Amino acid sequence: MKVLKRAAVAAAIVFAVIQLIPVDRTNPPVTREVRWNAPETRALAQRACFDCHSNETVWPWTSRIAPASWLLARHVDEGRGELNFSEWDRPNAEADEIPESVTDGSMPTWDYMLMHAEARLTDAEQDALAAGLAETVRQDPPISDEGGGEDGDDD
Repeated sequence: MKVLKRAAVAAAIVFAVIQLIPVDRTNPPVTREVRWNAPETRALAQRACFDCHSNETVWPWTSRIAPASWLLARHVDEGRGELNFSEWDRPNAEADEIPESVTDGSMPTWDYMLMHAEARLTDAEQDALAAGLAETVRQDPPISDEGGGEDGDDD
């Protein structure tokens, strides 16, 4: 019994201490949002994609409690690194794969939808989002990461 009590106290102390580890929950400024093909596409993307793929993340209460905060911050950091609708003036290597990620069900991720019911799209909404994203990227592709001309490199 004493061992369980000590283990519980130790776990509580560790849990309290890990809360002191800082987690970046900032939203950098929007440098250039993609030019959407339609307001409906943006609205669907905002519901299903923006928390991880834009600089307009709505940080839930769980983002303040470790270790969940670490997982959420990592998801957002990775998501923004792959595709960021708020930084369309920078390379977005995954832009061409957006529609397929929506139609094959890999985006939004299942774990994101557990906590965000609004991100669960109907089949019709999923089809509309995929088509709208395809048209959006076709009309307004992100800059290329090849050549380095727009990032100030003079070689």
